[in-house]
Amino acid sequence: MAPSRAFSFLLILLLALPELAPATGVFQVRRKFPRHAAAGEDAEGHLAALRRHDARRHGRLLGEVDLPLGGIGLPTETGLYYTQLKIGSPAKGYYVQVDTGSDILWVNCIRCDGCPTRSGLGIELTQYDPAGSGTTVGCDQDFCVANYGGVPTACTSTLPCQFSISYGDGSSTTGFFVSDVLRYDQVTGDGRTAPANASVTFGCGAQLGGDLGSSSQALDGILGFGQSNSSMLSQLAAAGKVRKIFAHCLDTVNGGGIFAIGNVVQPRVKTTPLVTGMPHYNVNLKGIAVGDVTLQLPTTTSGTDQNRGTIIDSGTTLTYLPEAVYDSLIAAVFNKYQDMNFRSYQDFRCFKFSGDIDDGFPIITFNFEDDLALNVYPHEYLFEYTRDFYCVGFLNGGLQTKDGKDMVLLGDLVLSNKLVVYDLENQVIGWTDYNCSSSIKIKDDNTGATYTVDAHNISSGWRFQWHKSLILLNHVTSQSAVDLIHRYLKHGEDNLGAIYEKLIAYCNEGGDNSTVILILFRKPAPSTEQSPD
Repeated sequence: MAPSRAFSFLLILLLALPELAPATGVFQVRRKFPRHAAAGEDAEGHLAALRRHDARRHGRLLGEVDLPLGGIGLPTETGLYYTQLKIGSPAKGYYVQVDTGSDILWVNCIRCDGCPTRSGLGIELTQYDPAGSGTTVGCDQDFCVANYGGVPTACTSTLPCQFSISYGDGSSTTGFFVSDVLRYDQVTGDGRTAPANASVTFGCGAQLGGDLGSSSQALDGILGFGQSNSSMLSQLAAAGKVRKIFAHCLDTVNGGGIFAIGNVVQPRVKTTPLVTGMPHYNVNLKGIAVGDVTLQLPTTTSGTDQNRGTIIDSGTTLTYLPEAVYDSLIAAVFNKYQDMNFRSYQDFRCFKFSGDIDDGFPIITFNFEDDLALNVYPHEYLFEYTRDFYCVGFLNGGLQTKDGKDMVLLGDLVLSNKLVVYDLENQVIGWTDYNCSSSIKIKDDNTGATYTVDAHNISSGWRFQWHKSLILLNHVTSQSAVDLIHRYLKHGEDNLGAIYEKLIAYCNEGGDNSTVILILFRKPAPSTEQSPD
């Protein structure tokens, strides 16, 4: 179908936390891992679960990479996101992780061997029954032939098209492909949607092994937003339902955010080309600056060779750097703290610090082809493990291609609080620092209309605790109050939502002698675990 005649739909995925009530008329995306371990949960075990997740992903994500797996920890400051999809007739809901680093959509199927039946996330798991409304995809059908690059060996007309994914930690999922109806919402105006559906082909998991079967952080499956023709995005685009463009904005300050499929026209973002011929979102890293200091990158880290570059992956939590880059970056970050007493804690470089980290440490800038910069602020790359005890969220990853080329992997840690746009039609990716609790504008190319897509944040559902007291700010200047609020928000210590906006307006209108009562929302108290001396 010609692009000018495509029946264009826009999909919205609204980001929220696990405790939020289901939204109406949207896919609701939630955190898989909360910012901190839940009450009574071992903090080290929480970090270990996150690290195992990243390690498991890399065994799949980096198919052309030799990856040394090790360590058991991850920072607690950022999480992974999942959404509920409606599939089948009648439709049932399935919780799947949103993942830009993989391609296919797959869910656990009924009578699955090793699949979890309950989840520690507080959600109800559902196993898909292909006998309900699904149609099994044969191994000789076009979808299977395209994915295998030909008819699979020993294929007969009665055999289904099978899939098998093995992970770096020994976990695996195996099953077969089916086609069924996906239910979603078409955006029809500013804040308005209408029901829509499309037939999609996805994996029906028949056997699950390893940590994927663990119930502690179990989901129903994975929703891949990769580039291959087997992804849900590619299938919807091929059917003329959507543009092959999507964007996400993950808000770690106020929570929530936006995940949208469609042509983003506001804000505009500067872009860098994707490396051609790569299965993942690879871009060419040209340099790294720590404050005013430009690091010297090894020749095996940058360049335009298809085996080099940097992977952008929202499904991975941390950022992984080659050893030489990691060492020089750490040296530059802590250059003015020559007497800093560092401790290696669960593979992280950690230290005690009682000051303002944004004032005390430099901004790190990753520079890419076509002069696109990615700024990472101290409160984004340093996370507070226990009170006044911080760890660096970058790891010495040791990621290499099979021919020994070093690679950089940028995860959620550095992608949060930015609008990131993936334009697969023009093979570019771009981003800009952005207030992810605000809104963006998306154009429907079929009608020419531009629609506002708002972020959603239902504060009543958050795992935030009331501060035990009210803070009364008497006779302060307007700017003083504004600066104080910004300081709280900068560290992610408080979620003020709409109260924040109203308070800012009140302060600005109140003159220099305004009196402000500020009610603070707090994250769960930091772990009582003692930090290393």
